Amino acid sequence: MTKIYMGVPAAALAITAVAAAAAAILWSRFHTRRVMRRLDRMLETAIQGTFSEEAFDESLLSAVETKLAHYLSASAISAKNVAAEKDKIKSLIADISHQTKTPIANILLYAQLLEEQALPPDSRACVQALEGQAEKLQSLIEALVKTSRLETGILAFHPKAGPLSPMLEDAAAQFAPKAAAKNVSLTLVPSDATAVFDAKWTAEAVCNLLDNAVKYTPAGGSILVQAIPYELFCRINVTDTGPGIPEAEQSKIFQRFYRASAAQEAEGVGIGLYLARQIAEGQGGYIKVSSRPGKGAKFSLYLPRG
Repeated sequence: MTKIYMGVPAAALAITAVAAAAAAILWSRFHTRRVMRRLDRMLETAIQGTFSEEAFDESLLSAVETKLAHYLSASAISAKNVAAEKDKIKSLIADISHQTKTPIANILLYAQLLEEQALPPDSRACVQALEGQAEKLQSLIEALVKTSRLETGILAFHPKAGPLSPMLEDAAAQFAPKAAAKNVSLTLVPSDATAVFDAKWTAEAVCNLLDNAVKYTPAGGSILVQAIPYELFCRINVTDTGPGIPEAEQSKIFQRFYRASAAQEAEGVGIGLYLARQIAEGQGGYIKVSSRPGKGAKFSLYLPRG
């Protein structure tokens, strides 16, 4: 016999309860999906940089939406401020580069003109020192401008798949006269290795490695440049027979302005290796050194192949 409560069959009550529960579940799912879709749209517009805050009700989920909206609004403002600061830095770097280029060029020009004059030996030595310091200042400013542009994201890399040989040949040819003047042999091993790289900036990194190798390799020494392909990376080795680098200093030489103890008397300002590392990391690669004192050094620049 079917039980009846207040004139309503128990089965009917059960069906009503189930239907109400199902409706509540469906409504909850619908509401949650709607909120998730709104959150997704908010995040998507934030990523695109077009986010604008809207009005939300005071339910718990909408409270989360409101807090997220406030956070994204603050992030958007922060991003605009960062972009504005980056524009200021870009203008400042451009001004520094432009304003210093002409005076330094004039100093070098006048120093060269003085060298052509009949000067006493002590005056000629001063002129040569002046010219050398001006060239050092010019190199320092150029390196600082390049580094600042990379660090602030003003300059972007444009990696493309291609062979490494043309870039390496140009870099080796650029330093061949300097190496020959020191009686240092510079050898480039032929290779058909390929990688995904920005040719201009990678050449800058390789030239910095070659500059160090020529600078620290004594007369009668040798420098070897070779590209070795692997499955995921291609490695560019620049190996020299210089004085080598103590293990305690190998983690420091890539820091900005760091000068190894054995390099204090050599030319340079300690920014070439730092710039080379920035260039490698900016393209998804990395750089490392293998060396022992008295056994030379091998710098390896790794570039992705895909």
